[in-house]
Amino acid sequence: MFDPSAAAGSEGLYGLPSTPEGGAVVIVPVPWEATVSYGSGTAEGPAAILKASRQVDLLDRETGRPYQAGIAMLPIPAEIRAWSDRARKAALPVIAAGGPGEDDALRSAVAEVDRLGEELNAWVYDKVKALLEGGKLAGVVGGDHSSPLGAIRAVAERHPGLGILHFDAHADLRRAYEGFRWSHASIMYNVLADVPGVARLVQVGVRDYSDEEEAFIGDNRERVTTYFDPDLRRGLFDGESWSRIALRIVASLPRDVYVSFDIDGLDPALCPHTGTPVLGGLSFPEATALLRLVVESGRRIVGFDLSEVAPDPRGGEWDGNVGARVLYKLIGFALLSRRT
Repeated sequence: MFDPSAAAGSEGLYGLPSTPEGGAVVIVPVPWEATVSYGSGTAEGPAAILKASRQVDLLDRETGRPYQAGIAMLPIPAEIRAWSDRARKAALPVIAAGGPGEDDALRSAVAEVDRLGEELNAWVYDKVKALLEGGKLAGVVGGDHSSPLGAIRAVAERHPGLGILHFDAHADLRRAYEGFRWSHASIMYNVLADVPGVARLVQVGVRDYSDEEEAFIGDNRERVTTYFDPDLRRGLFDGESWSRIALRIVASLPRDVYVSFDIDGLDPALCPHTGTPVLGGLSFPEATALLRLVVESGRRIVGFDLSEVAPDPRGGEWDGNVGARVLYKLIGFALLSRRT
């Protein structure tokens, strides 16, 4: 008999005996990192989170007992990792050159990366759509931040008018960064361009962004609200409480919310091996308090993803540990939102 207080006795996510068929929550692992433009390793994120998850205590002070609903992760797909490796090999010379320019060989490489990215998007879409049709709460674990585009499309088809709560150090609003249509730096641009079911994008923690992205935000205020990290810090330094700031963020969201959580939205002390770490960022309690207020407001979390967790290449488990705990909070608050 399963004992939630005992050491993990299963190889499943969080040491649970749940199966994708029997669990209410199913996680889709996506080991993909084709276009990462600085540090690599996030294709190992799903495996690192799975391993670290087995030492997370299952009783959570804020969300109760999410494990009782049944939580399972699909097998990490070797096929997707092979696509990622092929795409990464093609992408590296383009990234080294800062884009394809007029070079025919580099343009051909971009076309190959884009083709594989299109296949990835379709694969993720099909997986998540099938889970939603089966009544599951589906989450994606990447991989780089381009990984969940297909999931966002599937969830938005089922919940048109939803808003995305986007935790990130970066705006991810670049158009075809370094020439790649499906770049990790272009995920939210692609969402707004290609997923009409997304009504609002609310970004939190952004502190590294371009002139192009600043202009895009300014030109799309009816769909995009960005809470820049320096502005959040100024409010805190001037004596405003985080709860009041977070309530203002929550008020920007529609009723149905999809959470897209890039781990680099947190203080880089919590994710030191993520691909593009940036000084500043949210603490873990600040992030979870914001999620709690989303639920307490009566809004519903209808889907989520976690991306850019990259393990220590020397074998340390800190990044995976933090990722596993963030994922458990995402699952817990999503389940809680279905009961309020």
